[in-house]
Amino acid sequence: MSHGPHLLFFADAESVHTQRWVTAMVERGWHCSVVSRRHHPIPGATVHALSTPDGNWAWFAALPRVRRLAARLRPDIVHGHYVTSYGLWAAACGGAPRVLTGWGSDILVSPVYNRAVRLVTRFSLRRADLITADSQDMLDEIAHYRPKAALHQIFWGADTAKFRPQPRALRPFRIVSLRAWEPNYNIDVILDAVAALRARAPDEALELHLLGGGALESRLRAQAEALQLGSVVRFHGRVDEDRMAELVNQAHVSVSVPSSDATSVALLESMAAGLPVLVSDLPANRQWVDGTGGELLPPRNPQRLADALARLLGDPLLAGRMGEANRRKVEPHASRRHQMDRMDRLYRELLGKAYL
Repeated sequence: MSHGPHLLFFADAESVHTQRWVTAMVERGWHCSVVSRRHHPIPGATVHALSTPDGNWAWFAALPRVRRLAARLRPDIVHGHYVTSYGLWAAACGGAPRVLTGWGSDILVSPVYNRAVRLVTRFSLRRADLITADSQDMLDEIAHYRPKAALHQIFWGADTAKFRPQPRALRPFRIVSLRAWEPNYNIDVILDAVAALRARAPDEALELHLLGGGALESRLRAQAEALQLGSVVRFHGRVDEDRMAELVNQAHVSVSVPSSDATSVALLESMAAGLPVLVSDLPANRQWVDGTGGELLPPRNPQRLADALARLLGDPLLAGRMGEANRRKVEPHASRRHQMDRMDRLYRELLGKAYL
């Protein structure tokens, strides 16, 4: 374990995004601890499980335990990931600079519809010394709370060495979705669109690869069967990063049509792999997709999605140009290495200010 400055994360240790961020900081010489409601090992870091019951009030009930644990660990910097939950725990700790990172719904959805959540969000953001988010619309929303902290756009980033363009045979035409099988991500729309595409081009060899896993698995499997897509759909579920990169690198197009989203890692990884992307017309996606690398589409319109898929199926040269444009856009600025180097510098600047 590193003997460098102590960075204490309040974050979901089971999340691959947490694991990647923490691992990146371990590699950069930080002594990392993670406090999570559920235990999951993270190489090089110490994970402390602070189990709580389900429900929003459990986050408040755990605050005395959170403060005692933080006082015992004596971190140099505290970092809360997801403002309305772990961010509350981080904000409630004293004695060290506090960093908060918005993940998407915690800024763009929950506070908008719930006054109590909005108050928690304001409390947490106003106690932070540094705030990051991965899309400009999130940063704009955070600014409405008038925090004292500096705001920085930090992307989760893609591993541009693993996700990279590779030679692809034209057929079968492989469509990939990396999003979770949860209501927000509209996987049912993707299934309907692929069924419509198959009806238009019954002789074409098509494959739809669904990664991510989630609560809607049984419903989506039943839908695929009802649409007679059994020979087309591959339900991979959650896979490790190497397997994900293998599947993405072999695909011809990536589809992501959630109802709400920040800058998704799935989008950056697909772009890094040199794929055209068909994504929801959302502010975060408009930062990346301008027509040269894909299309912006309504989240729940399978016919429009089928039309876009048909254009790429029928014009491999167009798909190739889009993919090349996406790779150029992602590399190097949205590479995970570059973004975590930026974050490392921000931590160290904050640490320096703390000792002035």
